[in-house]
Amino acid sequence: MSSDTLAKSAAVPDTPGRADLPRIVPQRRPGQWTAAVVVLVLLGLAANSVLRNDAFQWGVVADWFTSDTVLRGLWLTLWLTAVVMVLGFALGTLLAAFRLSANPVLRAVSWGYVWLFRSIPILVQLLLWFNIGALYPQVLGVKTVDLLGPVTVAVIGLTLHEAAYAAEVVRGGILSVDRGQVEAAQALGLSRWRRWRRIVLPQAMRAIVPPAGNMLIGTLKGTSIVSVIAVQDLLYSVQLVYHRTYQVIPMLMVATVWYTVVTSLLGIGQYYVEKHYARGTERTR
Repeated sequence: MSSDTLAKSAAVPDTPGRADLPRIVPQRRPGQWTAAVVVLVLLGLAANSVLRNDAFQWGVVADWFTSDTVLRGLWLTLWLTAVVMVLGFALGTLLAAFRLSANPVLRAVSWGYVWLFRSIPILVQLLLWFNIGALYPQVLGVKTVDLLGPVTVAVIGLTLHEAAYAAEVVRGGILSVDRGQVEAAQALGLSRWRRWRRIVLPQAMRAIVPPAGNMLIGTLKGTSIVSVIAVQDLLYSVQLVYHRTYQVIPMLMVATVWYTVVTSLLGIGQYYVEKHYARGTERTR
C-alpha cells in the first residue's frame, strides 16, 4: 500500500454503520390512546342511542324533510339571512368609516350606535320594533301596523343588530393593516381609492373573513328567533306542523338537520374564501 493511501486512511475516521447508530424509540403515550378509545366508545353509544331510539321517529323526519311547508320556511330563512348580512355589513362598514374618521362627531355617533345595539338583546329589539305602533301610531300619514309587517320588522331588527357587530369586525380588519403599507402606497403616488382597493382591503379581508363567516352562520341560526313575531321561517314552519300533529321531536329534528346541513355548507365556503385571501402568507400551508 502506498504512503498516500495510508495517509488518507489515517486522516478519515471510521464512519459508523446504520447498525451502530442508536435506535430512536418514540415515546409511548398510553394515556392518549386510552382517552381516544373511551371517546370513540362514548360517541358510538351516543350515535346508537339516537339512531335506534324510536322516539325520534326517523320515518316521520324523512317524510317531512322535503315537504313544501318546510322548504318554504327554509327559503325564507336563507333569504332573511342573506338580506340581513348584506344590509348589516353595508351599514357596519359605514359605521366603521365613521369610527376611523378624524371627525369627533362621527366617531361619537358610531361608538354610541355600537354601544346601544350591542347592549340590547336581539329578542328585546325585535319585540320593540314589533310594537313600535304603540309609540308612533302613524308615520307620514300611514298606520305603522300597515307599514311594518312581521317580515319587515325582522329585517329591520336583525339588520340594526348585525350592523353593530359588523362595524367592529370591519374596523378591526382595517386596523390590522400595517400603517407602513399605506405610507408606501402614498409614496408611490397611488390615489386614495386605489390605496384602499389594492393595498388596504385585500390585507384587511384576511382579518375580516373569519369573524364575518362566524357572523353569517350565527345570523342563519339567529333568524330562528323571528318565530316569536310569527315570521314563518324554518323553525316556525315546523312548529306549525307539530302543533297539528303533536310530533314535536321528529319535527324539531327536521329543523335541526336542515340547520346542520346549511351551516356545514357555509363553513366549507368560508374555508375557501379564507384560503383565497390568505394567499402569499404562511397560513396557506
